[in-house]
Amino acid sequence: MSAYRRLQFRYILADILSAELVWLLFLLFRWIVYEGKVMSVDDVLIPAFDFHRPLFLYPLGCLIVYYLSGYYLLIFHRTFTKEFLTTFLSALVISLGAFFIIIIDDHVSQYQRFLVSLGVLFILQFGISYLCRLAVGWFSRKNSVRKDIIRIDTSPDNEEELYRQIRQAYPTGKPIYIRPRVYDLLTGAAQIHNLDDEAWICITDMNMSDCEICIKRTFDILASSLSLIALSPLFAVLAVAVRCSSKGPVFYTQERIGLYGHPFRIYKFRTMVVSAEQDGTPQLSRKDDKRITKIGHMMRKYRLDELPQLWNVLKGDMSFVGPRPERPYFIHLIEQQAPYYCLLYKIRPGLTSWGPIRVGYTDTIEKMIRRLNYDIAYMENMSLLLDLKIMLLTISVIFNGKGQ
Repeated sequence: MSAYRRLQFRYILADILSAELVWLLFLLFRWIVYEGKVMSVDDVLIPAFDFHRPLFLYPLGCLIVYYLSGYYLLIFHRTFTKEFLTTFLSALVISLGAFFIIIIDDHVSQYQRFLVSLGVLFILQFGISYLCRLAVGWFSRKNSVRKDIIRIDTSPDNEEELYRQIRQAYPTGKPIYIRPRVYDLLTGAAQIHNLDDEAWICITDMNMSDCEICIKRTFDILASSLSLIALSPLFAVLAVAVRCSSKGPVFYTQERIGLYGHPFRIYKFRTMVVSAEQDGTPQLSRKDDKRITKIGHMMRKYRLDELPQLWNVLKGDMSFVGPRPERPYFIHLIEQQAPYYCLLYKIRPGLTSWGPIRVGYTDTIEKMIRRLNYDIAYMENMSLLLDLKIMLLTISVIFNGKGQ
């Protein structure tokens, strides 16, 4: 297990134990108040829910909130201020959630006691979880637990060598730092980190916040799983249609390059004859391509052939929105003219992106490079709102039958 995974596990374990302790102490508080040992009342709070299920559900809910807050990402680069604010806001969300789901059903003689319960729960949640996290951080620093990084000392002016080293570094999954150009320093276009009193640019940092990254992945998981279930009848119809249209398998798989430059198998409904690339050389599809079957033309027009990629999204190979993944053969051709293609490796490829919408199907290397430039622009301006806009535009493309 890597140092990053070990530290991530320690934070998760600390959060589970602290959440369990918070709930037990909160139950103790409620029992003391119920017995009249605080505020000298006998009927302040009469619990109206099961005490046992929350012992499991409360820590689970805490972990969900912490994950969506992005707390478990970039755990080596958090400042004390970010640690405090993230824990504070998470504790507030957790306390309000528990209040409206559980506590508000209690029978109380005075409604201001609701505020007392909410306040106590928030103080316990924030105080205990923050102290536990500080303890994990202190232990990690004491034992010199840190994430390895890669610093490429090549001059930014030597682009060919720079991008060659970046391509080699991406599959390690480690943060990659390069020396900034004067233009980068003057415009502030890149985020600068001080390492050993020298200025470096981390090219693997995402332009989305940690919270947005986790929400994006959560959406991918939920939407892809629900879509696979809801569209299963359509999958069956298309499978029969493909099977009857020509000889060969229903599904077609190809090797593509994804996150951090790692290869993966992409899934599609087969739309071409089996001998489409008989000589073994990858070929781009063209307008009125004779290799495409009759049912294949219809499926490509409405992008139905790409529906099996929902499984890639669920597995984590892809996202709903992200640059379209390419085959190694075409990546090599693209990099001969655009060596910066490797910069796309820092995000998951997707079912759709700004590039495919603007350029459409790419049947030449020149179009691929145009699409690459749009994808770079998307990557530098990533946000959940932009993802939503791209998905809405993609739906319009699908229903208008603008595929090829």
